[in-house]
Formats: sequence, C-alpha cells, structure tokens
Amino acid sequence: MFDLKKSTSCGRNGEIQTPHGNIPTPFFMPVATAGAMKGITFDDLLGLGADILLCNTYHLHLSPGENIVSDAGGLHSFIRWEKPILTDSGGFQVFSLENIRSITDEGVAFKDHRNGNPLFLGPIEATNVQHKLGADIIMCFDECPPSTAPRADQIKAVDRTLKWAKQCKEEHERLKVERKSSPMLFGIVQGGLELDLRKKCAEELIAIGFDGYALGGLAVGETEDEMVAVLQAICPLLPENKPRYLMGVGELHQIREAVRLGIDMFDCVSPMREARHGNVWLSEGKKLRIRRQEFQNDHTPIDQDSPAPTSRKHLKSYLHHLLRIGERYGETLACLQNMGVILKHMRNLQKEISSQKI
Repeated sequence: MFDLKKSTSCGRNGEIQTPHGNIPTPFFMPVATAGAMKGITFDDLLGLGADILLCNTYHLHLSPGENIVSDAGGLHSFIRWEKPILTDSGGFQVFSLENIRSITDEGVAFKDHRNGNPLFLGPIEATNVQHKLGADIIMCFDECPPSTAPRADQIKAVDRTLKWAKQCKEEHERLKVERKSSPMLFGIVQGGLELDLRKKCAEELIAIGFDGYALGGLAVGETEDEMVAVLQAICPLLPENKPRYLMGVGELHQIREAVRLGIDMFDCVSPMREARHGNVWLSEGKKLRIRRQEFQNDHTPIDQDSPAPTSRKHLKSYLHHLLRIGERYGETLACLQNMGVILKHMRNLQKEISSQKI
C-alpha cells in the first residue's frame, strides 16, 4: 500500500506500507545481490539509515535456490534482515548476460554464468521464485534492451514486456491465494528512448493494474538529457497514488532531478562499486579519487561531516594507504562512506519536500 502525503515542485513525500515496516519516500535501496553487501554488514546499513534492501532473483535462484530460502522461513529470516525487501525479477540479466542467453516469447534460456548449466526463466517462473523468496515488493519479468537499441528491438521488447506483465499478474493473483501472501507487484515500463513506445507500455501496464510502476532500461548508455526526456514524458502518465521506481540510477544529481520529476524509489550498485575502486563520495557532493598521490600525506578526516562514524574518525592518508595495498578494510571504509552519503541525500530530499509549500 502507498500513501502519497505531499506533492510539490521539488518532488513527492509518501510512505510505502509493508508487513516488515513502512518506508518514507523518496528512498534509495542498497543492492544486496545474493543477500549480502560486499564489505559491510546489515548492522552497518541500519546504522546509516537504510529502510529497505534490494536482492537479486536471478542470483538467489542459482544459489542457494528459492526452496532453501523458503524452508528457512523466507529471505528475511534467511539473511536476518527485518526491514522490507524488494526483489527484482531477473529481467536485467536478460540485458547484462546477453552473451549467454536467448530470448523467446516464453521467456529466457540462460546459461549459468558460473558453470554453463542451462537455466530457463520466464514470467511464471520469476513470479514463483519471488513469492518463495518472500519479498515485500516483487517485479514483473521484463525484457530490458539497451536504451539506445534500434526501434525494431524496442518494439519487440515492449510487446514481450506487456505479454509477460499480464502473465506475471495472473500468476501473482493465483499465488496470493495459494500461499496466503500478498507482496506488492510492480510493472516495468520499457521502450528505450522511443517516447511513443514508452507511453504505450505505460498505458497498457496501467490498464492491467499494478501496485507500483518502474521505469527500466535507463542509465544503460543514453545521455542524461535523454533520460530526463523519458522521465518528463512518462512520469505524468503514471498514477498519482502509486509509487514510481527508476531502476539502476544512483548519481546524486540524477536522483535529485528524478525526484523533482516525480520518482519515489531508486537503486544502484554504483555507490559500492565506486567505493571499491577508490572513488569516495563526500557529504558536500564532491568525489575524491583517494588513490591519487596527493592524498598520501593528507592527514585530515575522510569526511568530517560524514554520516559514517568511521569516515569522521579515519584519515584520508590512511584510506589512501589501505586501498593502495589492497587491504579489504579500505574497501569497507569507502563503502560505508558512499552508502552513508547517498542515504543521507535521500533523507535531505525528504526534508526539503516536506518543508515546501504545495
């Protein structure tokens, strides 16, 4: 359930209500791909103010498998995370694992990226996997071509995405009765940079009826201006009383602009990935390439105003040293810093919207 509390020129304040807690919007979801964060603990995440976690259906399906997770009491019990969880559908792997998969109207035949074993995932399978995992929010299975793919490819992807969305909704309704569970189900708007296809996809998904709507296939090759153009065209079409999710976007300035245009939810691996490569985000909005020689003798705190206590305590010179020698604690410090900054950014956006006159 979603309660829209306020809509302003700066964005929307709302609250998604789930059995594992309520989530104020707008919010960012840390990505725990296989049920864990690389280098930091869930207690760390809670300390930084995370309200929800994203886990990856494809990877959890491969290992340990949804039946093992279900037998453990569901994903919350299995990984010991008590707040809400969103699972993606595996659709993005259709895009990212393009060299080891083939697509038909029934679904996607993969090869296991670890051992080459055959695997099939379609709308029925993806919906069943996510129900067994026990997430609070689940996603329709979709086809996600690159945003810059030719129009002919986008047409095929939209048609498949809509066909699969209907099948996901039917299976979801059946499983709600069978399993006595009721996660929220989101549809995903595809269409690349073709605005007419995006509009068609959005309108037909709305006609099917979902608990929320995501925009997929962005931040995968297009320019920022092109991404904004899609948001400007599609956000006004989406129902006011349903949450809106921009998938895979994590740059702070992009999030701010997307919130202004009406987006409520975000996820991205970039804060953690950039941290592990020595790109440190600061509270003031700048980025430091902390491996550079200039930081070898910089004995000031990593970020004096950081939401992460370790960054207020440790020195830039120390973090530079740890990352240069490959010490894992350096990655942990950088990950805590970047995740803390993006979660604080979301809280600040919530406050700005709350303080705005309608």
